[in-house]
Amino acid sequence: MSLQLTSPAFTHEGAIPAKFTCEGQDISPALKWTGVPPGTRSLALVVDDPDAPDPAAPQRVWVHWVLYNLPADLSGLDEGVAAAQLPKGTAQALNDWKRVGYGGPCPPIGRHRYFHKLYALDAVLPDLGHADKAALLKAMEGHVIGQAELIGTYQKQGK
Repeated sequence: MSLQLTSPAFTHEGAIPAKFTCEGQDISPALKWTGVPPGTRSLALVVDDPDAPDPAAPQRVWVHWVLYNLPADLSGLDEGVAAAQLPKGTAQALNDWKRVGYGGPCPPIGRHRYFHKLYALDAVLPDLGHADKAALLKAMEGHVIGQAELIGTYQKQGK
């Protein structure tokens, strides 16, 4: 069985409800996963948007959330999980707002795609300090033993 990532809030390639965006409560959706490979010692989660700022002419990938060293036996994250509610040992890296934590979809124009990527790692990573996604990906090199992806979309109301 391979690693699978789902959310009760939206289907793969479906619309993310406004509740989880800058037009709503800007809280993280619940995420669930199954099929964590044997030998997994930790999990990492990256949520990003490759369509910034305009899906018709994307210029960069905007990072919304970065978590690492999630426990290997964890099967999901609750809706609206705050830093204090994350499992012991879990670390966060900076998003593109230069802060830790979840920042929901807030596309300036058009319908954007939001990639929720879960990685199973054969190691617990060292403390990366005030790292970003790039530093996490570098630290993960050679340690990824499974990966799952869930894509949601969002377009601001009336845009």
